[in-house]
Amino acid sequence: MPDAKLRLLIVDDERAIRRFLRAALTSHGYQVVEADSGQAALAAAVDSRPDVVILDLGLPDIDGVDVTRQLREWYRSPIIILSVRDQESDKIAALDAGADDYLTKPFGVGELMARIRVILRRSARSVEEPVFEVDELKVDLARRLVSLKGQEVDLTPTEYDILRILVQNAGRVLTHRQILREVWGEAYETETHLLRVNMSNLRRKIEPDPNLPRFVVTEPGVGYRLKTVA
Repeated sequence: MPDAKLRLLIVDDERAIRRFLRAALTSHGYQVVEADSGQAALAAAVDSRPDVVILDLGLPDIDGVDVTRQLREWYRSPIIILSVRDQESDKIAALDAGADDYLTKPFGVGELMARIRVILRRSARSVEEPVFEVDELKVDLARRLVSLKGQEVDLTPTEYDILRILVQNAGRVLTHRQILREVWGEAYETETHLLRVNMSNLRRKIEPDPNLPRFVVTEPGVGYRLKTVA
């Protein structure tokens, strides 16, 4: 059970959803703050400094994507989108705005709790942590060394940059545009073929079976995620 000091902000205009989430989260040891609109969410985030924001997109005053974008001007803790919108374009827009994860309603409490645990583990790790390990894959950021089963893997600079971005955001879904912007620059945000080719080459080098990726998984139509548990 998490430390009781961990505080979650629930943002949803449906009282029944807020009541349901409050019951589920408090039963798992979290403190809960509620907001029923975008403006209320922005104010509550300033006042309560939550460890995680769980945010609906369909708010009565400000769209959740815009709320995410405004929060990201100063707020660095995780934001999980919880929405009935299941279109790829909605997911991409929310993730590009700065959301860390996206869960579609209806959802299972078990899955939501697992997503929260993963995102909290990731945020708790120092950004400066030099070594990432999952199963037989090891990435030493300080030394720029990548190894699989104890054997060093020779990556191109571009392949390493892609993997580095994924490691720094382990457990988080990164959109194609986010990765392209970070690795190639803003002028290449639509060049998804570049990413596909380099991702395919990267997987051939770090995945035991590139056809069934265990480490870098595809989020169809959205982007990629580096798993924290193989």
